[in-house]
Amino acid sequence: MPIIAPSLLSADFLNLQRDCDMLNESEAEWFHLDVMDGRFVPNISYGLPVIEHIRKATRKICDVHLMIMEPGNYAEAFKKAGADVLTIHYEACPHLHRNIQQIRSLGMKAGVALNPHTPVHLLSDIIQDIDMVLVMSVNPGFGGQQFIPHTLDKIRTLKKMIIDKNLSTLIEIDGGVTLDNAAAIVKAGTDVIVAGNTVFKSANPQATIAALKNAGN
Repeated sequence: MPIIAPSLLSADFLNLQRDCDMLNESEAEWFHLDVMDGRFVPNISYGLPVIEHIRKATRKICDVHLMIMEPGNYAEAFKKAGADVLTIHYEACPHLHRNIQQIRSLGMKAGVALNPHTPVHLLSDIIQDIDMVLVMSVNPGFGGQQFIPHTLDKIRTLKKMIIDKNLSTLIEIDGGVTLDNAAAIVKAGTDVIVAGNTVFKSANPQATIAALKNAGN
């Protein structure tokens, strides 16, 4: 069964405690927290203070996705804010190996995200140092976008690379996940599903999380 990581970007920020409580009582294992700087992506979301408060509201894994430039400048601050997993973008890191070493030295799991146009083979020389690869299935920056079908091929290619190297690297998918396509996403080789609007805009978010959890069975 996949790990379900609802994206708090789609939560009700006037009732964030309520939404955190709902997730705590659900089958979701992770909280997915999107940080945007208005430079790497054309949008600004939330930052350290919000994550600090979400950390206090849950004992579940805080999965922080940095859609920002120069993430190395902030890795220690996000560790202090409560990140368990810190994901940085391949496209934002000219010294990716150094960034990954920094994240792991701080005691966090290191994730690397790939934009839709970035081929997975570019990670072949560093995949053994990565705890998780986040394959963006939409262009990062905004919720509610349509899933890019070619992502399924990228998942399969990445899964083969991980198996061939006998690694335990997780594959995470973020963007356009619905109850209709979740089974295909899981069957392609995904370990962690990020879902925002699909969870928070549903009539019964906990039931939707349970359905995503059982996708592919």
